[in-house]
Amino acid sequence: MADLAGRRLPRRLTQLYLGLIAFAVSMALILRSELGNIPWDVLHQGVAGRTGWSFGFVTIVSGLVVLLLWIPLRERPGIGTVSNVLVIGLVVDVALAVLPDLDGDAWPARIALFAGGVVLNGAATAAYIESRFGSGPRDGLMTGLVRRTGGSIRVVRTGIEALVVAVGWLLGGTFGVGTVLFALAIGPLVQLFLPWFAIRRRA
Repeated sequence: MADLAGRRLPRRLTQLYLGLIAFAVSMALILRSELGNIPWDVLHQGVAGRTGWSFGFVTIVSGLVVLLLWIPLRERPGIGTVSNVLVIGLVVDVALAVLPDLDGDAWPARIALFAGGVVLNGAATAAYIESRFGSGPRDGLMTGLVRRTGGSIRVVRTGIEALVVAVGWLLGGTFGVGTVLFALAIGPLVQLFLPWFAIRRRA
């Protein structure tokens, strides 16, 4: 453990922030595909459309609100938790400004953006997890509720994501086949990429 905290610290920090940047870019790719957003991004897009705030700013505000919910759950944030809120929110706005809107009938490009975004999201999530600097705000909410309620991770996560998708869709966020495909694909993809980013102690 000392090795992970000491000699491997530069590697872990680099992996953390590159992972967060990649995660934000993956969100932007999926948004621009318009095939269906990541579950939480359905909510973020809906709120952004109603308030006129930028998507990234809504993501930051959402993350801060979720962190407030950690207090009664007695979850403890780490540097990765706070960085998750700030870095992703700032970078996703930059990525959205760079990526062009696509014509509605540009199906090959839209599918390519979506597929690339989902794969990149899986890799970015694995990199972030393996940096071991604390869970993201939404993951911490899930694990805190699991611990407090005794429910299964699958049930709690599905319940949270169903709620945010429903509210986001009612506010005008994009829910589509991509939302479902993302939910089905992201678990296996993260599992696939985890060994790529594992930081092992030296003998």
